[in-house]
Amino acid sequence: MLVPLFRFLSLFPLRFLHALGAGLGWLVYGLSPSYRRRMRDNMALAGFSQHLSQAVSESGKAILELAFVWCAKPERVNAHATVENWEHVQSVLDAGRGIVFLTPHLGCFEITAQQIALRTPITVMYRPPRKSALKPLVEGARARNNLHLAPANLSGVRILAKTLKKGLPVGVLPDQVPQEGEGVWADYFGRPAYTMTLPAKLAQLGHAEVILVYAERLPKGRGFVVRFVPFEGDLTGTPAEQARAVNKAMEDLIARAPAQYFWSYNRYKQPDGVEAPAEEGPAA
Repeated sequence: MLVPLFRFLSLFPLRFLHALGAGLGWLVYGLSPSYRRRMRDNMALAGFSQHLSQAVSESGKAILELAFVWCAKPERVNAHATVENWEHVQSVLDAGRGIVFLTPHLGCFEITAQQIALRTPITVMYRPPRKSALKPLVEGARARNNLHLAPANLSGVRILAKTLKKGLPVGVLPDQVPQEGEGVWADYFGRPAYTMTLPAKLAQLGHAEVILVYAERLPKGRGFVVRFVPFEGDLTGTPAEQARAVNKAMEDLIARAPAQYFWSYNRYKQPDGVEAPAEEGPAA
């Protein structure tokens, strides 16, 4: 059912989908108390409450634009995307070094790997959706020419490591909550969040360069600007210090377009089997 629906929606202009999505965002915000509370709390914690109204609209746009990004013809999608600072990426590739792209849930994060794949092969870590109905839609949309998927498990980590050693880039979503044993507690907007340790391990293992990337959503359906930003943090030290460096980089990136971050995500949840940070006590 979802696949035909998304294909149907992909026929409409992006401007129409964004307008419809803004209304959808307010509908969900009004109908779900838990969604509303989490978005408000997370934005207040980060100091971005003044962007709440716009964030509600942007969250709905993020949902409906997936139909366009996943199902519209590639030439239509590519016509709505521009790229900034690719020269830095190309210089790293020309030097034969691998790249670890870190993409938070900011703006249209789904289009970033597509745009990279137009210019070089890339392998991204992929966690299958919980709902089986979404699996053919998501996997079919993400697995394209030059865009390869690696499962979010030990086998996938090995694939990413081998890719980096070949001097090719990989992509990771660093603001997802990892499973037990895959992360450490590290400060994120002033509160401990269970944070994956994989980005630093990959960068060190493959002697790769870390580059941040996000796609800012332009107003009135004009498209997206995919921006590549050098990582300036320090990935030496303990795993907790490395995780904090990555979180700090994500905070700085989010500050560029705070209304377009996925604030309704339960970023501070305590995964099963993970002890709560001592300063926080049992997670709510």
